[in-house]
Amino acid sequence: MQKAIHYFILTTAIAFISACNNDDVKKDAIARVHDKYLSKAELARAIPFGLKGEDSVSFANEFITQWLKQNLVLRKAENNLNDEEKDVSRQLEDYRTSLIIFAYERELVKQKLDTLVSDDEISKYYQEHPNNFELKSNIIRLKYIKLPKKTPNSDKAKKWFRSEKEEEQNKIQQFAKLYAVNFLLDDSNWLLLEDVIKEIPLDENEIGNVNNQPKFIELFDEKYQYLVTVTGFMVKDSQAPLEFEKNTIRNIILNKRKILLIQKMQDDAYNDALNEKDIEVYGNN
Repeated sequence: MQKAIHYFILTTAIAFISACNNDDVKKDAIARVHDKYLSKAELARAIPFGLKGEDSVSFANEFITQWLKQNLVLRKAENNLNDEEKDVSRQLEDYRTSLIIFAYERELVKQKLDTLVSDDEISKYYQEHPNNFELKSNIIRLKYIKLPKKTPNSDKAKKWFRSEKEEEQNKIQQFAKLYAVNFLLDDSNWLLLEDVIKEIPLDENEIGNVNNQPKFIELFDEKYQYLVTVTGFMVKDSQAPLEFEKNTIRNIILNKRKILLIQKMQDDAYNDALNEKDIEVYGNN
């Protein structure tokens, strides 16, 4: 009899606590899908730090809507899939394994990868793989100054811009900093022509053959005057110059090193385990 009383008291207490907990969950809830609740605390954690006012309200409303939709679809899926289809433990384990291995390999690469790639290595790779470096677009080397129309002393600026004298090069640098809307006075880098045309109204026909001799071009539009010296031009489908591909080749070499480093780690782990008899393959008898 006493056991029955104790059991009744215990089950009543558990039911009471559960009811209280459910009441607490409901009081703290901001949204509900069937028997699942979104708490105010969960919503607060989701709002990005520093978001205030209307932006905060808008984000909260969108988050709640997406939470409701996600949980409605989840419930629909659970009701319509069989137990085998709902068993995602294998996929979760595979995903966990991939994440852990990826994290380890990333740390290994960070600590062990030699990231110094010499110019000789880059040049050697470029010479050994010429067919890998065909231009996909026209490229150009140039220097230019974009000036508002009626800029004072623009005639002097044109003279300084075209001069090779160091003194006048310094003058055009100072002039450009003072008056130019935009400028580029270092012509050592190759640029995509399509990007340059967004800034300068260059006509490809005006460029001509400039690889042997720089070509000065002066252009005007409604607002601006452009002083341009083209020092190199290469057309699509020709072999890209080494300078244009240096960063690409460096990344290719580093990626190959990374692959070899990871493969060596895997092989070393395998061979060490074999020597220590930590792995076995059982034959089918």
